[in-house]
Amino acid sequence: MPSRPECRVRVRRVYDPPEPDDGVRVLVDRLWPRGLSKERAAVDEWPKDLTPSKELRTAYHAGQWDFAEFRSRYEAELAEPAAAEALDRLRETAAAGTVTLVTAVKDPEHSHVTVLVGELSKPR
Repeated sequence: MPSRPECRVRVRRVYDPPEPDDGVRVLVDRLWPRGLSKERAAVDEWPKDLTPSKELRTAYHAGQWDFAEFRSRYEAELAEPAAAEALDRLRETAAAGTVTLVTAVKDPEHSHVTVLVGELSKPR
C-alpha cells in the first residue's frame, strides 16, 4: 500500500514578510487584513469557504463560547459540502508541497487556524 504524502503546513501572520520557503500562501481569514495591500500580503489563495462563518466568529469573540465549543462548531462548519470540498483541495495542495496558512489573528494557537491545521492533518 503506498504511503500517504506528508502534509506540509506552516502558519504565519499575514503581516510578516513572505519567505522563500512559504510555498503556497493561503489566507484563512474571512475578512481581508486591515491596512495590508494585496501585493504586500503575497496571498496565492483565499478560500473563504474554509473560514468560520460571521455568526461563529462573532459569538466566539463576544465570549459566548469557550474554545472547545468554538472548535466543535467550526469543525461542523468544515464538514459542510462547500467547506469539505475546499478542505480537500487544500489537502491536495499541501500534499504536493509546502502550504503556509496566513492569518491576521494575533494568537493563532487559540483561533480557527489551529482547528484548520488539525483538520488538514486528518486522513480523508
